[in-house]
Amino acid sequence: MPFDERMLNGMGVLTAIVDCGSFAAAGEALDMSQSGVSRSVARLEARLGIRLFDRTTRSVTLTDEGRRFYEQIVPLLGGLEEAAASAAEGASAVRGRLRVNMDPFFSRLVLGPRLGGFVDKHPDLQLELITRDQLGDMVADGFDVAIRFGEPPLSTLVARKLLDTRILTVAAPSYLKKHGQPAQPAELEGGSHVCIKFRDPLTGYPFSWEFHRGRKKFEMTPQGRLTVNDVGTLHSACIAGQGIAQILALGAESLLANGKLIELFPDWSDEVYPLYALYPSRHHPPAKVRAFLDFVVSLTGGAARDGAG
Repeated sequence: MPFDERMLNGMGVLTAIVDCGSFAAAGEALDMSQSGVSRSVARLEARLGIRLFDRTTRSVTLTDEGRRFYEQIVPLLGGLEEAAASAAEGASAVRGRLRVNMDPFFSRLVLGPRLGGFVDKHPDLQLELITRDQLGDMVADGFDVAIRFGEPPLSTLVARKLLDTRILTVAAPSYLKKHGQPAQPAELEGGSHVCIKFRDPLTGYPFSWEFHRGRKKFEMTPQGRLTVNDVGTLHSACIAGQGIAQILALGAESLLANGKLIELFPDWSDEVYPLYALYPSRHHPPAKVRAFLDFVVSLTGGAARDGAG
């Protein structure tokens, strides 16, 4: 017998009649008319092929078949109520498993060092962080939320912007001592300077370099023999004096403050790169997702802005 959702409604009406003692009282408890209660019982009886109640002008009693059916469904309906209560609690309690698709750079330099406080605050949460170069199909791969740099692709995912971080052009003091310090971005095209290129994980080709100053924009193709696809390697190679690099200001604060890297064109650093949180639905996100996003926002200090892509 295929399942009919009206059967579930009829079971609820059946238990209400037994609990309340009459069709009229059950109707009041369920906010249904007495005729509506009668029709629901009639549909259930027709579906089951049995008579559930013996009715007189003074009393309503279960038939033998009705009592057997009632005794079988009571624990089932109790289990459904328990499951619904558990699901409702999951919407407000930070617990269970949270699987996050993470940008490797953000995970290592920003999130990882400060993760302990979040984990300690939520002892009932099992947190699984998976770093990936690309977003992939986060729904098919079982992710609850993703934290990614760059403008999100068009999809049904909800995109919550966390921040914009500046893109800086930098070099180590040792490189500048050897090659001299360029005064303008255009000097990087002449072949007298070496650039460390960074591979775009989406296209497989190195990023072009852009320089923004207000409404002015200068774009060039970096020249150099070294291409990397890891931010940590980019930082270390640049610090070692192997070339000029473009890096995100986020996570590079200490490198600039202690002089390991020098910003070359502070007047041309208006280009920004966004960080987004992505998740499948804007309707009632679980408490564990909301808590994690609040934590990430607290790390970045960025104002969130929602928009479905």
